Amino acid sequence: MDSPAASPILLQGRFGGRSEFSDLIRQALSVAAVQGWREIIVCDPDFDDWPLGERAVAQALNDWSKSGRKFTMIAGNYTPLQRKHARFVRWRQTCAHIVECRRSATARADAVPSALFGPSWVLERLDLQHCSGIAGVETARRVALRERLNEVLLKSLPAFPASTLGL
Repeated sequence: MDSPAASPILLQGRFGGRSEFSDLIRQALSVAAVQGWREIIVCDPDFDDWPLGERAVAQALNDWSKSGRKFTMIAGNYTPLQRKHARFVRWRQTCAHIVECRRSATARADAVPSALFGPSWVLERLDLQHCSGIAGVETARRVALRERLNEVLLKSLPAFPASTLGL
């Protein structure tokens, strides 16, 4: 595993706009691969505007996905993701052994945060319409986000299977 100094420094503080948000997702997944994050949790109402279908993101996820890793995904609705992010869908199928997909049991879209949680850095969009939020390494921020994500997970159901078996 490369040293943390070899990876880009992730934003500490506020961000705004789709472009900056997408760049942060790309950077975070790249850093996760370089630093060997054991766990990644992503959560969003539908992941429609995440850059999950991009080649660079698929490569970062491939680089990250090794034995002992866990990728948890929580959404209110997976239909936009399945339609728009074919590379991610293929990666999800290939790495089904480390990917757990859940659907929020609540019908309210605002009950599902838009966030990426890693063991040493987190990002949360606070305003989906303007694509703005905050990111950082602060322990209090990471613990608070993890607790909220755990609450959503407790009230979630399995979803977005890697394959559908038919008779």
